[in-house]
Amino acid sequence: MNLFVFGLGYSARHFISQYADAFETISGTVRDKDHQRPPVDGVEMLHFSPEGASPEIDERLSQADVILVSVPPGTSVDPVLARFGRKIASIKRPQRILYLSTIGVYGDHGGEWVDETAAPTPTSERSLVRVQAEKAWAAMGRDRTKAVHILRLSGIYGPGRNALVNLAEGKARRLVKQGQVFNRIHVEDIARAIAALLVHEGENDVWNVTDDEPAPPQDVVAYAAELMAIEPPPELDFEIAELTPMARSFYGENKRTSNRKIKEELGLDLAYPTYREGLAALWADGEGRLAAPVAL
Repeated sequence: MNLFVFGLGYSARHFISQYADAFETISGTVRDKDHQRPPVDGVEMLHFSPEGASPEIDERLSQADVILVSVPPGTSVDPVLARFGRKIASIKRPQRILYLSTIGVYGDHGGEWVDETAAPTPTSERSLVRVQAEKAWAAMGRDRTKAVHILRLSGIYGPGRNALVNLAEGKARRLVKQGQVFNRIHVEDIARAIAALLVHEGENDVWNVTDDEPAPPQDVVAYAAELMAIEPPPELDFEIAELTPMARSFYGENKRTSNRKIKEELGLDLAYPTYREGLAALWADGEGRLAAPVAL
C-alpha cells in the first residue's frame, strides 16, 4: 500500500512511527516550504499551505491507496478539498480516505452521553466549519472507488503533550466548572483506530475515537501531580479565571462521548482506556520529570 498524509502533525506522525511497515511508500505535507519541521524517517515531505503546494502532490495522490487527512478546516472551507478535491475525485482506483475530525461537532449536551447516532449540533464557529468539512468528505464516498471514514477524536494527549509535562513546566491549572467533564484519547489509541479502519470491510461510517471515562479536567491534573509526588496547583473557579476566548469556548461544551462502536464493530482494544493508565505509562517512560535543584 501507498500512504499519502495531508498534515504531518502530532497524530499522523505517531501513526507512521507505529505502522510505517504496512506501506511501501509514504508521502505527506507540511506547511513550511523549507521543511523546518523535524523530518520523519522514510517519509517524503511536500509543501502545502495557503501560499502554494508542491507539484509532486498530484502524482503521489494518484498512486495512493490510503489518504489520511489531519489538516483542520480553515475559517470557511476545507483547504485540502478546496485545492485537491477535484483531483481526488477524478482518481478512478480504490482508495481509502480517513478524515480526522473532532467530537466538538456534537456541541453541548449538558453532560449527557452521545454516540455516533447523535446529530451534530456545533456551538462554536470552528466546529460548525468542521461539520461542513465532514459532510464534504463523506460525499466523496458516494464514488464506489472511495471508502471514506470520519474519525471524531476527543482531547489528544501522549508523549510530550500531557498534564505531567504541563506541571513540570509550570503551565498546569486546575480549572473547576461544576459538572464539567471531557473525554480524552491517547495518541497511541488514535493510531490503533486508524490501523483498524485500514482493514475494516464495512460501509463508510463515522467513529468516535475516545477513551472510556469522561472526567473533570481538574481530576486529571491532580492525578498527574500524585504520580509526580508534588502538590497540585490550587483549584481555580472557571467563572473568574482569565482565559482566552478559545479556551473558554471549550468549557461551553459538556458531554460524555461513547466509544462503544469502535470496540464492538472494530474490535478495538484501547491501550489506555482512561487517563490514569495513560498518564501512569507516560510517567514510567520519563515524562514530566522535574529538573533537579542546583547545588549551591
